Amino acid sequence: MTLQSVLDEIAQRPGAGERIQIINPATEELIADFADGGAEAVNEAVDRARASFDSGVWSHLPGNERAKVLWRVADLIDQHAADLAEIDSFNTGMPYMQANMITSTCAEMFRYYAGWCTKLEGIAHDVQQTGGITGAFSNMHAYTLKEPYGVVGLIFPWNGPIFNFCAKLAPSLAAGCSSVVKPAEETPLSALLLVRILQRAGIPEGVVNLVTGYGHTAGAALAEHPGVDKIAFTGSTEIGKRIVQASAGNLKRVTLELGGKSPVLIYDDADLGMATTMASMGIFIHSGQGCICGSRIFAHRKVYDQVVESVATMADSVQLGGPKDENAMIGPLISEKQLGRVMGYIDEGKRDGVEVVTGGHRLDRRGYFVHPTVLTDVDPGMRLYQQEIFGPVVAVLPFDDDDEVVAQANNSDYGLAATVWTRDISRAHRLAKRIQSGTVTLNCQMVFDHSMPFGGYKQSGWGYEWGRAGVESYLQTKTVYAQL
Repeated sequence: MTLQSVLDEIAQRPGAGERIQIINPATEELIADFADGGAEAVNEAVDRARASFDSGVWSHLPGNERAKVLWRVADLIDQHAADLAEIDSFNTGMPYMQANMITSTCAEMFRYYAGWCTKLEGIAHDVQQTGGITGAFSNMHAYTLKEPYGVVGLIFPWNGPIFNFCAKLAPSLAAGCSSVVKPAEETPLSALLLVRILQRAGIPEGVVNLVTGYGHTAGAALAEHPGVDKIAFTGSTEIGKRIVQASAGNLKRVTLELGGKSPVLIYDDADLGMATTMASMGIFIHSGQGCICGSRIFAHRKVYDQVVESVATMADSVQLGGPKDENAMIGPLISEKQLGRVMGYIDEGKRDGVEVVTGGHRLDRRGYFVHPTVLTDVDPGMRLYQQEIFGPVVAVLPFDDDDEVVAQANNSDYGLAATVWTRDISRAHRLAKRIQSGTVTLNCQMVFDHSMPFGGYKQSGWGYEWGRAGVESYLQTKTVYAQL
């Protein structure tokens, strides 16, 4: 399936709503447009998903048979890796090399969860006494069953389309759920190819159903739908709160992976070359459009000036460009709207007296490119410090001791990721316990593994993805008692 065939398919998708434009963020040119599916498309998709789930065509399939299908999905993703990478690179503006790396993790996600298909067991226990009403029951056997929730809505953002799709779909399929999938309206293209792959791999009809449209139309209809048993959402904290409100109608279960304002702590005994390089890439990669990007760097006062200089040097030396620009390491922001949001934060900081060490401006070229920006003299009360910008903008602040930097790092409504750079391994582990964050990396940054849970503290989310926790988030537990 070529890029052109994907563009042709998206343009022909049925829908009664307004036409949605897909813009190439690297050139500002129109890629394609498509009709908003809206609530009607969601209703039809939920009906198909419910019919497939109730039929047992996937939910009752033995675990080893589901595993074989997921392995085939992974193999087909590998076969089409170049196509998927090209589509996501073209749609998001990210460099092809980055898109290709992301695609490779998608195949492994399906292989990992294929292994869980045969391991979704409960527990068994001989009960010697019970709290039964009559008090007459004893010598009982009890066990639990792990059962799929049913129909799940999977809603994911534009900053890593194929990865976010796979991160939700693989565990939901391993659990036996049927799904309705809603990609971001800016980046629906790679989802079309993945659905084709799923069909070729043997996923039964109706088990995975794709709807396309705006978040406030199709996404809202999916979150509110009484026929949906669970929503798994990745996106902003603002929209996550709306998802919670919309889910109240039938009290559907909700998993949320939301925003971040991740702190990076650099001590004076750290490997400064490695620390500043990784801290720079940890915020500038993908133009800062990542929930775990380290947008607040705290540098020990003894090395503060050195850290600021090194990060600024990286900001000035990294090459920006679109998928067709040779040697480009960082792409554009996703849209004109996001460009306005990021520049709004920067301009507000300038008015408030923040020092712009480097950057702070849009590049003089077509595309939504913002020069990587390093800020100092940022007050903790400023929006620049507190709110997620989702752009290549980092604040660098000094600290003197552990207590001070922990307080500064935790001074946020978010708690998704954090990083500590120090050669003192005891200090590193002490700090890992004190920092309020779902993931803490020590002397490394921007790392993850499919086998480890990923989630956030505070307003960075509800529940966990990846690992055993990821598949169990699509399962409910039933307890059974039997008199022997």
